[in-house]
Amino acid sequence: MDEYELYNTIKIQRAIKNVTQEGLAQKIGVTRKTINAIENRKIVPSTMLAMRLALFFDVAVEEVFNLKKI
Repeated sequence: MDEYELYNTIKIQRAIKNVTQEGLAQKIGVTRKTINAIENRKIVPSTMLAMRLALFFDVAVEEVFNLKKI
């Protein structure tokens, strides 16, 4: 079976919206530590959190998160 890793564009999306990790965390109701861990691929967000991030950035979930075969 193929293996995949989940990559994200949160840092880029934050730059486009001019928002810090702390600011993003406050807007979507999580901690800055959670945003940092997701950005650095230390944790995989729940589907709900992934959708909330995409909604905040006003883009499709696939523009924030994508799978890459390893």
